Amino acid sequence: MGTSGSQHIPTSVELRAFDVAQLDEVALHIRKRLIEVTSVNGGHLASSLGAVEIILALHNVYDFPKDKLVFDVGHQSYAHKLVTDRQDSFATLRTYGGLAGFTRREESPYDAHDAGHASDSLSIALGLALARDMDNSDERVVVLIGDAALSGGMAFEALNQIGNEGTDLTIVLNDNEMSISRNVGALSLYLAKARMSKPYTTVRDTVEGGLGSLGRVGRFLVNAGEAVKGSFKKLVVPGMFFEDMGITYIGPVDGHNISALQKALRAASKATGPVLIHAVTQKGHGYEPAERQPDVFHGVGCYDPATGLSQAKKTCGLTFTQAFSQALLSEAERNSALVALTAAMTDGTGLAAFEQHFPERFFDVGIAEEHAVALSAGLALGGKLPVVAIYSTFLQRAFDQTVINVALQGQHVVFCVDRAGLVGEDGTTHHGLFDLAYLRAVPGMRILAPADAIELADALHTAVALSDGPIALRYPRGSVPLLPGKTEASEPRVPRELPLGKAVKLRPGADVSLLAVGRVVGAALGAAEQLAQEGIEAAVYNMLWVKPLDEEAIREAAQTPLIVTLEEGTVVGGFGSGVLEVLARQSVAGAAESTRVLTLGIPDTFVTHGSTEELFEELGLTASQLAERIKGVLS
Repeated sequence: MGTSGSQHIPTSVELRAFDVAQLDEVALHIRKRLIEVTSVNGGHLASSLGAVEIILALHNVYDFPKDKLVFDVGHQSYAHKLVTDRQDSFATLRTYGGLAGFTRREESPYDAHDAGHASDSLSIALGLALARDMDNSDERVVVLIGDAALSGGMAFEALNQIGNEGTDLTIVLNDNEMSISRNVGALSLYLAKARMSKPYTTVRDTVEGGLGSLGRVGRFLVNAGEAVKGSFKKLVVPGMFFEDMGITYIGPVDGHNISALQKALRAASKATGPVLIHAVTQKGHGYEPAERQPDVFHGVGCYDPATGLSQAKKTCGLTFTQAFSQALLSEAERNSALVALTAAMTDGTGLAAFEQHFPERFFDVGIAEEHAVALSAGLALGGKLPVVAIYSTFLQRAFDQTVINVALQGQHVVFCVDRAGLVGEDGTTHHGLFDLAYLRAVPGMRILAPADAIELADALHTAVALSDGPIALRYPRGSVPLLPGKTEASEPRVPRELPLGKAVKLRPGADVSLLAVGRVVGAALGAAEQLAQEGIEAAVYNMLWVKPLDEEAIREAAQTPLIVTLEEGTVVGGFGSGVLEVLARQSVAGAAESTRVLTLGIPDTFVTHGSTEELFEELGLTASQLAERIKGVLS
């Protein structure tokens, strides 16, 4: 196969007639295509490389899309996309207007579920299976879930009901010992023991065959052994954890051996009730750079396919995550009570350095955001100062714990909300667009949205210095902008405490007031510069605090004919809504009668995938677009 990707990859229907040798050949072609496309577009390469044989075996044994295949997260779904009528468009993967990086029902009838967040697949699959049973139909339901996702609390809740319902359902556990980083926790250790054991069926058949060869006495022992089979299995089968829940366990199976996978899948299809196939795979399998660095190739930018070396454009200066990492180390040096928590995102949230420097004060709880937040409440009750670093889109999963375990009890927990706003190519399920709206609703919550690295360090210092109650800092993915009028600090600086609920006025203006938070402060300044060239003077406020809001600054802004609020989050219940609430609940002394308010941000919709620049353009949030819109309103 050449770099053109011209090699035909069979469709799902064609794969049903293929033998093992042919499927192995297809696996080679798929891996070449995955490397070819992700080397240009980036993506979740290592996960998809490790699941190629599993996906080919599934499409060989099952009749999709009549049968239903549910992916967990969808990191490993690229091979599935290639064999389900998306081969010709695969080069558009993760690009604006192209294929999504995860399964999407709008793309193909083969995608049974819109995946993106971990640990939900078992619940979705059980729902499909129960609906099938109620309709007396005969489609089979199979779910592909990774060992990291299986550790999530939602997955355990689903397993509990799956065993109780006893309906026909096949679970393929793709065990590669990894999430983004190396897995942690007791379940990971349990599966490691299983990987070291031989399959139960092999052990059982060997023992029974040996006894049977001893004649009448041996046959008696075999028959007697049936009565104690449960005890025997408990001795030799780590999978008894699942068996005891009412789920038949098959494995471990070599997840790169298509013949073994076929046998296991066919056995599962004939079985009555739920079956779990424990498939052991290697993340990044078949591509040496990804095998060597599976964490790097979990989510990779463009790279040289021959060497695996990154060819992505270098980020200028610090990223917000790196700025947070540096600031947190400084705070931890000053405060021995500070502890840090994450939910399987040590590298992504910038906590790797903290773990290295303060291992005894670091906790990675695995894919369990609810537990992470509740654990932080317990640590706070115990006199510690927890800093919970978590992506905005994943903090949604721990809203109840944020309200009940932290805020209701006034616990001093610092939420560091990474990836707040648009995240780019990961798209709909990963944009952090709702944190301002749902955190604003929590009584006692304070919210800071720093616009640059200096403000982020000051915000963290302020959050740590508080005496009680929760506080959230939210910041986006990507590089830190250098705002007009600011210079990078040439020397290390001591962070300062920010006055509670106080904005910073960046420029005066009598015609319009722009109230902005976070990364879009730069866009507000850019728009003001363009408006000034046309004789329109725009005041710009870096509001910084989303809760509590600076009501004095809002009253001052109301002296102009137009107030424009700007945020990188949903306008439904977000920062702009907060400004409207302030104006609505108090008389604004001296405000012009014609003062209007325009709330700009993310509209009431889900946002697609694409580069951040493309998405800002689509949403009308660039400086030039803002300037044009403001001119239109004023005129």
